[in-house]
Amino acid sequence: MSVTPWTYLIVNADDYGYFNCVSKGILNSARHGIVTATGIFANSTHFDEHVGWLGDNTALDLGVHLNITDQEPLSINMRNRLSRWEGCFPGKYTIVRALLSGTITTEDVKSEWRAQIERCLDKGVEIRFLNSHEHIHMLPSLFPVLQALAEEYGIPHIRFPTSEPFQSLSVGAIVRDMLMKTMGVFNQYRLINPVARFLGMGESGRLSTEYMKGRLPKLKRGHVYELMCHPGYYDAGEISDSRLLNYHDWKREFDTLTNPTVRDMLDQNRIRLIGYRHLKIQDGRLAVRDEIE
Repeated sequence: MSVTPWTYLIVNADDYGYFNCVSKGILNSARHGIVTATGIFANSTHFDEHVGWLGDNTALDLGVHLNITDQEPLSINMRNRLSRWEGCFPGKYTIVRALLSGTITTEDVKSEWRAQIERCLDKGVEIRFLNSHEHIHMLPSLFPVLQALAEEYGIPHIRFPTSEPFQSLSVGAIVRDMLMKTMGVFNQYRLINPVARFLGMGESGRLSTEYMKGRLPKLKRGHVYELMCHPGYYDAGEISDSRLLNYHDWKREFDTLTNPTVRDMLDQNRIRLIGYRHLKIQDGRLAVRDEIE
């Protein structure tokens, strides 16, 4: 009698190192929940301390959450480019305008991202994937930069975010999803290696048990998926930016990802949690290593 094949799911938490309360929430989402990977905010002021916290979490796959839209750059050249913004990254829309005008070049970004990767490597981080803060790497001018760095450093996996059917009818969500769809179509043909199918765009910042209940049964058997998430705790002493507070519900995501009901959903739908370490590229396709099939 044939056995129904598994579906494979990587649960990837963004923004490790962003704030103390966020990093602690991510670690506890891995210890007590279903998170299997996290992307490190390498230019964070908390970097050294938070990387030290990872020592006892060897089952958690690590990557670099490349950033050019928040806090201060690591490279001197990028810092000089940002002089009009006092040496700090401005918001994503300003960065996009700077790229389009040539105020910041793709070489500037490549140098900055290389510095962020090197900072992680210098701390002994085994980098298994690359993605970026606010999906900035999906810009057509930057997508080749990300792939080139992945190839240069032998990093086998990148995130390829795609939109989902509208989860929100807000103007911002609709515009975001349309932009992601457009960039995804453009970049799809430039992919070098196969990527995991992407989940979570529609619930970004507010992942819920209700979303998991509706989405998990629809995943296709035998395929590999990446679920983006943003678990954490909220500390008013650390986080006061209204933009972040309007976007994120860290505790809601933490509660979702540590909810025993969600783990039961995985079992009921024959979904197996994995990390990037469990993947291989075989015959031009993303496959799971034999030991966990």
